[in-house]
Amino acid sequence: MLYTFLYTIVIFLTTVVPLLIAVAYFTLIERHVLAAIQRRQGPNIVGFFGVLQPLADGLKLFVKESVLPKSSNTLIFVLAPIFTFSLALSGWAVIPFGEGMVLADINLGVLYTFTISSLSVHTIIMAGWSSNSKYAFLGALRSAAQMISYEIAMGVSIISVLLSTGSLNLTDIVVAQANIWNIFPLFPCFIIFFLCALAETNRHPFDLPEAEAELVAGYNVEYSAMSFALFFLAEYSNIILMCILTVIFFLGGWLPLVSVLSFIPGVIWLSFKAIIFITLFVIIRGVLPRYRYDQLMRLGWKIFIPISFFYLFFLIAILLSFNWMLNF
Repeated sequence: MLYTFLYTIVIFLTTVVPLLIAVAYFTLIERHVLAAIQRRQGPNIVGFFGVLQPLADGLKLFVKESVLPKSSNTLIFVLAPIFTFSLALSGWAVIPFGEGMVLADINLGVLYTFTISSLSVHTIIMAGWSSNSKYAFLGALRSAAQMISYEIAMGVSIISVLLSTGSLNLTDIVVAQANIWNIFPLFPCFIIFFLCALAETNRHPFDLPEAEAELVAGYNVEYSAMSFALFFLAEYSNIILMCILTVIFFLGGWLPLVSVLSFIPGVIWLSFKAIIFITLFVIIRGVLPRYRYDQLMRLGWKIFIPISFFYLFFLIAILLSFNWMLNF
């Protein structure tokens, strides 16, 4: 019993510690890329080429004083960032980094991932409501409406993947792409999933819940020090998670495009593909303007959802036709 507990703790730490380091240096890469896009200097003082800047930022947030608004609901205000960060870490439990390299290889991995993603809406509502600020509350309502709306299109696009692979297990989904990646037959679903991932993580051009010009900073406007840092870590952890899920669902996970390159470890392939999408997240933030809120909702309900349902029915018709031909 003790051995199992210690083994679980070690596996958990080997997942969480690299994740936190990746989040820290993701922020550094983002700041350097945005600086290059805007033709200015990025972080370059703390350490060589600014490599120690994330550690300095973390130390600054750690030693700062946490301010609790006098009129806030203190208990929920304090618990909201803790729950948000905990859910962000929980989503990584079923992510396979290679053959057998997964903390919990459950058969309902896709359902578990989307359940965790749906629960994060509640923590944002908790943060916005407990702050007792109209800006925070409006940002929380925007975020909840946005995440619920785009989860529909994202879920329908994933159903197409599940129909193609016949499993809810993330490892099985990757193995099923050994001959051809899902991005080729399911390209429209890939585009919809990636754009919905931008909306689910509140990133440009769908960052309406955190619109600085209107809501100052959104649902976390009243947070400071480590409370704000927990929201920050959760947001960037979810971005990396969405990029890896995109790779798992549509780009073959840890599998190379050609078998000649199979000698390279799978975790390196998975990381390389995820870095491409992480960089795309940053570039989109630097080059695209923010949508209006009515445009955001129109895009989700009138464009993404109908297209995803249409392609799902189209895929079902093709699979039934092939099944009928085989039986005939």
